[in-house]
Order: sequence, then structure tokens, then C-alpha cells
Amino acid sequence: MRTKPGRQGGEPAGGTPLSRLRAADLLPVGTLGLRARRTRAVLSALGIAIGIAAIVAVLGVTRSSQAALLQQIDLLGTNLLTVANGRDLGGAEATLPADATRMIRRVEGVMSVAPTTQLVARNVYRTDRVPVGQTGGLAVRACDASLPASLDGKVRQGRFLDAATAAYPVVVLGYQAAQTLGITRIDAQTRLWIGDHWFTVSGILDPLPLAPEIDRSALVGFPVAAELLGYDGHPSRLYVRARQDRVEAVSGVLGPTTNPARPETVDVVRPSDALTARVAVAESSATLFLGLGAVALLVGGIGIGNIMVISVLERRGEIGLRRALGAARAHVAGQFLTESLVLAAFGGGGGVGIGCAVTLALARARGWTVLIPVEALWGGFAVALLVGGLAGLYPALRAARLPPTDALRTV
Repeated sequence: MRTKPGRQGGEPAGGTPLSRLRAADLLPVGTLGLRARRTRAVLSALGIAIGIAAIVAVLGVTRSSQAALLQQIDLLGTNLLTVANGRDLGGAEATLPADATRMIRRVEGVMSVAPTTQLVARNVYRTDRVPVGQTGGLAVRACDASLPASLDGKVRQGRFLDAATAAYPVVVLGYQAAQTLGITRIDAQTRLWIGDHWFTVSGILDPLPLAPEIDRSALVGFPVAAELLGYDGHPSRLYVRARQDRVEAVSGVLGPTTNPARPETVDVVRPSDALTARVAVAESSATLFLGLGAVALLVGGIGIGNIMVISVLERRGEIGLRRALGAARAHVAGQFLTESLVLAAFGGGGGVGIGCAVTLALARARGWTVLIPVEALWGGFAVALLVGGLAGLYPALRAARLPPTDALRTV
């Protein structure tokens, strides 16, 4: 406190001394109560920290996962289309024409077509001793050598089917099928029991995010499927790779081209749309968690307000003494408002740090690129200060309005 020089011994014309509080003194005075009650201050700031940490972590994790998913979509491409047998008007499963592959290849803009057929009456087993009902959810599909190119798939081990091996009891496993069957390596003794026949495993595919049904399948060639497994020549699903600039046009004509007589029984889907939909789902989930973070922040603000009200009641004697020595109401209000803002600043800074740490740990565990929105960093800190300021406003005004005579009675 300083007395402003006036006309008579440091007093103004009215005879009342003017009190001044320097900005440099505001922080030490405002944090006096926090330094005296450190444990209570830490617990009060923790409520704000939890709310801000939840908001920053949700935004950071959501942005990182979305970036990873969009990157995956870009790598896999959005020009893959699938054509599958749908349902007729009676609800029965329709059948794709046998010449559907040849017809689709004639469509302008189509780069490749890979036909496949699920052999619904056949299952795959590790040995011939496994009960028939224990299928493990795996399917047997017939295909040809064009499948990896159309799906942009890679062989993890061994080799894929070719014109020679497709005619023999040779099988290639999707990634999930190999995991389910417990096959981690391939040698001359690795065989599977399919349709009352032994098939030699020649390869294992890498995961195919755009074709999860292939991941869960055992793949055999069309010739051996016709000879041993009852393949009738009709495909059940075709994978079509179109030029990027012709995807929409190709998608619009695939149904009539596949089955001109009954185009309504043909299902045409772009698998990348399902991955893109996951981005929207992630955003919806983020909104829910942001709401929970806002609730935690509100609870933290109420905690700060409660602590500040208690602090005013506990320090009535200090307030009365300062007022008696010339402190203005604005100075008392500024002291307690500063205390509230300091609490919120510590909570906001700690919350931002915790949120960044959670995002970093989760992103590294999932193999994502760490992306934390800049607005989440400065916005989280600003919101913490706003909540702290609002929470401390009423206690500060209450302290300022406290009459010095009433306050001094508690000394």
C-alpha cells in the first residue's frame, strides 16, 4: 500500500488518503492464502485440471485416430467397389449371372475385376477330427489370381494362387483365418481339411481392411472348387477397381451391367464409405466425452468458488485490517480474484499437460501420428481461466463489501 501525495502531508483535498496497489504486488498478495494452505490449493486446482485434461485428451485422441483412419483410406484407395448378390422381392438370396465378370470388365473406367464365390456348404478345419459344427466363423471362397491386384493385397507368407496351383488342392488363408486356425508359418506339412479333402496351404495374406470377409476366408482356385467342392460357376461377390475419376459413373451402371434382367437384386457398395463413416462415429463419441469433460470442469469451478467463499470467511480479520489501513474495496476484490485465477491457471496448465500426455501415450500405443489441435491447448487454458474468474467473482465481491468494523470484530 502507498499513500498518494496530496496537498497536506500526503492527503488529497478531501483529507482521505488514497490507497494504491501496484500490479507487481498483486500476485504476491493474491497468492498469500494459497501459499499458506497448499494442500487445499492443490486439491482445488485438481478439479479444473481433470476437466481440462479430459477435453484436451478427447480432442487429441479423436484428431489422431481420424488422421490415421483417413491416411489408411488414402492408402487403400476409394476406388474399390464390391458387387454382391442381394435379395429378390420375395426375400430369397439372388444369384449373380455366370458371365457377370466378363460384362463388368467391358464397362468404361473399370481397371480390374476379381470374382469370388463363397462355398456355403463347405467349411475349413485344421484336421479331419474337428466336429463339423465348430467352424470358427471361417468361410471357404473360390477365386482366381486377380484378387490381390484388385484388392491391393499383399502376401505375408508363401505365394498366392496362380494358373497352375488353382487346379490343385491348394489353399491361401486370409490373415484372420490363419490366426483362428493357429497357423503362423508355412511348410510342406501345413494342410487343411476342406470338403472331405486335404488342401495344402501355400500362402497367408496381409490384413485387408476393405475386404474383411477375405480376412476370414480360406481361398481356393475356381477349377479345384468346381471339381471337389461343388462350385456351380456363379460368383457371389466381385471386387471392382475403377479409375478414380470414374468411380461414381461406374458405380451407377454396375447393377444393370451385372444383371440386366434384375438389377434390383444386385448390391453395389464402396467399402471405403464404411471406413469414412467411422470418422463420423468418432466425432459423435468425442462430443459425448467433451460433455463429460465440461461437467468435470463445472464441478472444478464450483469447487474453486466454494474454497474462495470459505477463504473469505476465514480471513475476515485480515480483510478488516487491510481496509482499516486504507485498502480500497477494489484492492480486496482484486486480491481474492487473483487467488481464484491463479488456482484456475495452475489447474488449466496441469490439465493441458495431462491431456497431452494421455494423447501421446495412446497414439504411440496404437501407432498413430500425434495430432493435438492448437485450439485445444490455448482454448483449454483460456476456458480454465474463464471458469476460475467466474467462480471467484462472487467471493471477491463479497470480500470487498465486508465492512471493516464487522471484519475487525473477529480479530
